[in-house]
Amino acid sequence: MRLDLRHNDHVIDYYRSLFDQHGYLENGLCWTVVQPLNEEITTDDLLRRLNGGRDPEHRIMEYPTEEAFMEDLPVLFVFKGEGTWGFLEFSYGFGLSDRVLTELSKESRVWMTTWHFKGGYTILYAADGEIRARMRDFIFTEHAIEQGDPSILADFRTMLDNLDPEDYSGKLSAAFAFVEAATGMRLESEWLDVEEAPVVILDNPDA
Repeated sequence: MRLDLRHNDHVIDYYRSLFDQHGYLENGLCWTVVQPLNEEITTDDLLRRLNGGRDPEHRIMEYPTEEAFMEDLPVLFVFKGEGTWGFLEFSYGFGLSDRVLTELSKESRVWMTTWHFKGGYTILYAADGEIRARMRDFIFTEHAIEQGDPSILADFRTMLDNLDPEDYSGKLSAAFAFVEAATGMRLESEWLDVEEAPVVILDNPDA
């Protein structure tokens, strides 16, 4: 899976700036982008898959980036792109389980990157009900653990190799830049500066 990375440095710098503005994201998040291949798949369908097969809770939060830290369950922002949906868990880095990812990828392509305060730096691709490629601990390039088809994440490895080994912010930014190159879905900074905003709370994500 070869991607057009000609604007790679610019996009990495964009995400560096985003993480500078929203520093809490570097401590923990899970960014999942889904490209449904069947036009009949709805947002509600995807949310049910994310929530282990049942409808999640919908809520309005006055200050979501503050209130989410008071929840014991994953809180998501939901964003719509061109033929894509982005789901951002923005407080703890609750990575999706393999079972949820395989369900989510049926008749869809799924990209996910996630990390949390204990580590867990992971990027993966799933499609046709199967996890096709995964890289764990990508922030420690020499010790990264890869599974699946190595060609899928080849361009991401190139992006990492072009960064200083201790440029950890750059590597986090590269994960988002790679997902954007694969899907066309950008996480816009202003999407995070919201009040009285709708969120989704997953109360059954590992079922």
